[in-house]
Amino acid sequence: MTKRIIGLYDALHRLWSNKLTDQSISWLLIATFGFGLLLVVSARNLGFPAIPDTTNYFLAIDLSFQVLLVIEILGLIFVLPKSVADSVGKQFEILSVILLRSAFKEFGYFKQPVEWSNFIYEPLFHMLSDAFGALLIFLIIGFYYQKQRHERITKNDQEQLEFIHFKKILSLLLLCVFVYLGFTDISQFIETGHYVNSFNTFYTILIFADVLILLFSLRYTTKYYNLFRYSSFALATILIRVSLTAPAYVNVILGITAGLFVLGLTLIYNYFLKQDELEAKS
Repeated sequence: MTKRIIGLYDALHRLWSNKLTDQSISWLLIATFGFGLLLVVSARNLGFPAIPDTTNYFLAIDLSFQVLLVIEILGLIFVLPKSVADSVGKQFEILSVILLRSAFKEFGYFKQPVEWSNFIYEPLFHMLSDAFGALLIFLIIGFYYQKQRHERITKNDQEQLEFIHFKKILSLLLLCVFVYLGFTDISQFIETGHYVNSFNTFYTILIFADVLILLFSLRYTTKYYNLFRYSSFALATILIRVSLTAPAYVNVILGITAGLFVLGLTLIYNYFLKQDELEAKS
């Protein structure tokens, strides 16, 4: 049974990593953007019944970013078995995209055409906050990836394979949950005409996934450095989750704080690893 689950994950991962998939994703994003524009034109000019919030042309950008976020989360799910640290970095990538999407979304509060005389100060400040917050997180995570060191916590190849298999099974479960949440969101949109995404719910599930990986890793090592590192990753996910529902400005502060936290964690962890290596050689 386990071999079949692992085989299913590997097949899905190969499909996801395929060059044809990348091309298909690009066409999907273009099609989504075009559909959004067509929807707005229909609602504004052709007399079609307007679905709520479909009278602003920035809806096309919002829809494209929604699809992009779905793709990024799928990428996160497939990164998890490779590296927990990289999956945390991916979470911050998604947060930066969400902030950029929020910045674009603020344009929806302005009268069209977009020009200075139509600007409203509060949405403008929110837009600048989200945009620069996304930029700073982009900078922090760039340094985070550069400084990242991937150290095995297992003692041999068999244990390493077992740990990877566990993360693959967990990733497949996360994929199933994400697909279920997606269908729920679409069903709710069809019934009510309002789309409320479940990204916040999925991030809550990621917190429990991080804790589960921590608990499973204890069978291979109880070394304090590793224990603290995995626990801190879970805490960073909690901070990201809170930032997704926090008000303007606070969401950026929380996101940047979480980013600086994992960057500091990485630098300190690397320092102690280096010290251990020097002691082992002496």
